[in-house]
Amino acid sequence: MKALHFDGKKLQLVEKDIPETVNGDSLVKVLYAGICNTDLEVMNGYMDFRGTIGHEFVGVVEKTNSPGLLGKHVVGDIHVSCGECEFCAQGLGRHCPNRTVLGIQDKDGSLAEYLTLPTRNLHIVPSDVPDIAAVFAEPLAAAYEITQQLQILNDYRVLVVGDGKLGQLVARVLQFQTENLLVVGKHPEKLAILEELNIPTRLLSEFDAEEKSFHVVVDAAGSWEGWQLAMKMVRPRGFLVLKSTYSGEHKCNPANLVVNEITVIGSRGGSFSDSLHLLRKNIIDPSEIISAVLPVSEWKKAFKIARLPESLKVLIEF
Repeated sequence: MKALHFDGKKLQLVEKDIPETVNGDSLVKVLYAGICNTDLEVMNGYMDFRGTIGHEFVGVVEKTNSPGLLGKHVVGDIHVSCGECEFCAQGLGRHCPNRTVLGIQDKDGSLAEYLTLPTRNLHIVPSDVPDIAAVFAEPLAAAYEITQQLQILNDYRVLVVGDGKLGQLVARVLQFQTENLLVVGKHPEKLAILEELNIPTRLLSEFDAEEKSFHVVVDAAGSWEGWQLAMKMVRPRGFLVLKSTYSGEHKCNPANLVVNEITVIGSRGGSFSDSLHLLRKNIIDPSEIISAVLPVSEWKKAFKIARLPESLKVLIEF
């Protein structure tokens, strides 16, 4: 099979053996896979990963121990947990200390013609959800997770820092939680997409709001600068939600968090059932944030587009 393999220095399209299924695994033929900012950070050294990158996908089950899944279109939870530890027993497999993570930690990922995942990780895509939308099930689940971790009151002032792929999805989710949502970003063309959904936006260069004025600030910028702005804008006893992961180390003085009694919430994965529901009911339409769909033969072009400041989601078709 063809796979996009990262060796620690460069990404290459290589030929690999189709992965073998072990007890409890299913073999999935990938149809589409998304390029995520986390993939780009992996190539910058995040998690020191080696192997096939990628974790956003939709595919067809070709081999499984569950007859009801055979031939079904599926998406999948990327965290492969042990199923036996105290976190797994509490339904928190993504915090399992023995886990591997698809395309991020010790497990080949979705930017390949085939992948394997435990059958329990797979979710059937409703027939009325297009494959190209189903690719967004994983990042949309991550966006929706904020609402499961934090009760956002209708009168809360909420700021989303970042107008990229994840920021776009977070904004679409949070517009139903508060009447006082604002997204700040660097790219007029990306903010314009949100404005068409009646989501208020502001260019970072024109952002002059008073410091410490938001009850909830979500950092989805994917950069140290985004974190710094988020820290600056959250009000005393407010909530700072961190969605970004990126390589490198940065200095952080926690004094502001202590003095202003800020609640910091790390937030990543989420419920695929919830995200598939949002897609099926067309509550969230991710097609608006697709910048390109390219065959795997044009993977170099796909990654070039994905790195452009004005780009949003790029999908690779297998």
